[in-house]
Amino acid sequence: MHPKVHLHFTPTYSSWLNQVELWFSKIERDVIARGIFTSVSDLKRKLLRYIRQYNKSPRTVKWKYADPSRHISTQSVGTGH
Repeated sequence: MHPKVHLHFTPTYSSWLNQVELWFSKIERDVIARGIFTSVSDLKRKLLRYIRQYNKSPRTVKWKYADPSRHISTQSVGTGH
């Protein structure tokens, strides 16, 4: 292998990616699919405006677990590092 090449391990699954996919799906539905954009900068401006507006009304997330053993407790909270 070339000395300047460094391989990085990329996991095939990450639970946080589900949240990212949901966010991009919402942006696609609410902004991109409904919009007419005259340029890349116009798209950028409208996306940033949507994000600013979205962040003005934060919502509480209420996690639901069907399995009680999956509940997060004060003992289970930690970085794992």
